Amino acid sequence: MSSYTKEEILKQAKEKDVRFLRLMFTDIDGIIKNVEVPVSQLEKVMDNEVAFDGSSIDGFVDIDQSDMKLHPDLDTWLVFPWELESMNGQIARFICDVYNPDGTPFAGDPRNNLRRVLKEMKAVGFTKFNLGPEPEFFLFRLDENGKPSKTLNDNGGYFDLAPTDLAENCRRDIVVELEALGFEIEASHHEVAPGQHEIDWKYADAIEACDNIQTFKLIVKTVARKHGLHATFMPKPAADINGSGMHFNMSLFNEEGNAFYDESDEQQLSSTAYQFIAGILDHAQAYTAICNPIINSYKRLTPGFEAPVYVAWSGTNRTPLVRVPSSRGMSTRVELRSVDPSANPYLALAVLLKSGLKGISEAKTAPEPINRNIYNMDQIERQENNIEALPRTLDEAVQHLKRDETIQEALGSHIYERFVAAKEQDWFNYSLAVSEWETNKYFELY
Repeated sequence: MSSYTKEEILKQAKEKDVRFLRLMFTDIDGIIKNVEVPVSQLEKVMDNEVAFDGSSIDGFVDIDQSDMKLHPDLDTWLVFPWELESMNGQIARFICDVYNPDGTPFAGDPRNNLRRVLKEMKAVGFTKFNLGPEPEFFLFRLDENGKPSKTLNDNGGYFDLAPTDLAENCRRDIVVELEALGFEIEASHHEVAPGQHEIDWKYADAIEACDNIQTFKLIVKTVARKHGLHATFMPKPAADINGSGMHFNMSLFNEEGNAFYDESDEQQLSSTAYQFIAGILDHAQAYTAICNPIINSYKRLTPGFEAPVYVAWSGTNRTPLVRVPSSRGMSTRVELRSVDPSANPYLALAVLLKSGLKGISEAKTAPEPINRNIYNMDQIERQENNIEALPRTLDEAVQHLKRDETIQEALGSHIYERFVAAKEQDWFNYSLAVSEWETNKYFELY
């Protein structure tokens, strides 16, 4: 992330003929919101003088507390690499923190909330928390009216090439756009399922990494549409094929360097790493509601589709919830494989960091790694190895969340209460709906 002064931003806005500013923030559901203003308001924006109605944003405030302020993070200044279609000039953006009118951080802002948990991390001696995400997405064709169809863009598989992979050019354009914005792209490829793709980029510290995820989603959707495609980060948009995950590769640092690395250990992992893993496993049932936050998430978290559904950890074995990739030294990291791209990245990282810190503060002991294919174990074998399954529905996950004070603390009371209320309402509405599957099975039979 570059560091900008107000003077540098004003100069760049003039040199690049910026006409409009997007003031972006994220709601509790992880959806990007924005207020767009003309560039003539740039100085006002940078002086934190832009207000908006917070009561219109899901999970924020009630109508009697509606006034809120947007405080742009100047280091997130970015000029998008495309011109306005209707006129000359370009669009720039800031990612903003949400503040109360009295100048205090708004407790319902997911970005502010992650910053709060990071302060707790620093208070116990750690300096940085890095994240390298691996988001997957699907590409569907647009119909003749420009609306998303249910037709996948191709029938390709893992690492396929053109002509089987029909989205190579689209992915390349996405990579070009991302690199123009400063992303260091590490890989781009077709994923296992038809129409499924993955683009990976270099890790960053917590806040920047979550900002990058939100920017990535915006770029993917924008570029896909230029190719006549609809990009979706819905975890399971089609039955009978793998769903989309967003693996989180996490590493914790102190003054000495990577706190997960210890050359003297048999696996070259520190006691901090083992304790962090123990915390991640201990709270898995509850934070699943945050890392897999929609009803559709649980259509992905089922056996047989390569999604991790069992609470265990290992090294090279990819069937447990947590994996420790083989890289060591400064690259030592813990990979959580259950997160999906519908998750609010700021909330997901807050609850995972809090879980890991809890394991460290209580000096938890990590269970023995499971190096066998858990998918091939029967229920008795899993019980003998103390392997639990993740929640099977959003409702079950929310009930676990309601019993876990650590994860509640990671969210703060404002976000926790509104998140639970929203998810319980979703589950109630879903329970009332009559699905196509029910109609097909029961309509004529009964």
